[in-house]
Amino acid sequence: MVPWNGPRAKVQIKLSIQRLRTLQEKKLALAKQSRREIADLLNKNRIETARLRVEGLVQDDIYVELLEILELYVETLQARFNLLDSSSGEEPEPSISDAVCAIVYAAPRTELKELQLLRELLMHKFGRNFSISLTQNTNAPPTSVPTRILSKLKVFVPSKELVDAYLMEIANGYGVNWVPEETITKIKDDGDNEDEIEPLKRNEVDGEDKKSKDDHNDDNDDHDNGKGDIKKDKEKKEEKDQITKKKEASPENNIKVSSPQPPQPKKLSEEEELAQRFERLKNLK
Repeated sequence: MVPWNGPRAKVQIKLSIQRLRTLQEKKLALAKQSRREIADLLNKNRIETARLRVEGLVQDDIYVELLEILELYVETLQARFNLLDSSSGEEPEPSISDAVCAIVYAAPRTELKELQLLRELLMHKFGRNFSISLTQNTNAPPTSVPTRILSKLKVFVPSKELVDAYLMEIANGYGVNWVPEETITKIKDDGDNEDEIEPLKRNEVDGEDKKSKDDHNDDNDDHDNGKGDIKKDKEKKEEKDQITKKKEASPENNIKVSSPQPPQPKKLSEEEELAQRFERLKNLK
């Protein structure tokens, strides 16, 4: 185990960052070449071989993601190197704990000697117990290692759906006419379903047309009935006008009402006339 040396650790951190970036560029270039070869296999209808190549391509992409995360953690140690150098004890500071644990745990899974030398420096810095807690072989991974690192180190076989998705992307990118068998089967099933549904749609359309015609006929009947009602009303009005004219022309209506005559004076007898005269004479005196 290499003893801790501050200046040497600082240089090793810088070298690790450079090597991580270089390795990522190399892996990306190889992945691009691998995609082109897989497109040629699809064009030649060598589907099974292309699937196997895609499984390796998926693992390479995950490995590149692991290198990106490790680069981020090494840059964290570079930015906080003073805190790292001044740390004492068997546990790193919380602000750099994820970065230290990730490098110590994941460095052996990489092909970078610079990163593995940095790992040895960190293990010497924080002691034997800290190193054993991260390197001992147990069924469960250490809880101090970040989850994003553990997810990239899992060993698994890519699912068929993931492989088909990669193949579809490659085929579209390089202009290869290829579609997964499941997609072709699904398209055929959808086409059969559409053929079954089409007569039903026609029947529904015919039913709607018939219904619209019936509604139109009903509207016409209502319109005719409305015209009949108007005609009847007109005839009734004419009959009323004729009755009114007949009443006005009848002789009863021609009888004029005479104005009331003033009451005529009552005829008096001779005695009553003499009495009235004597009364007038008395009034003259």
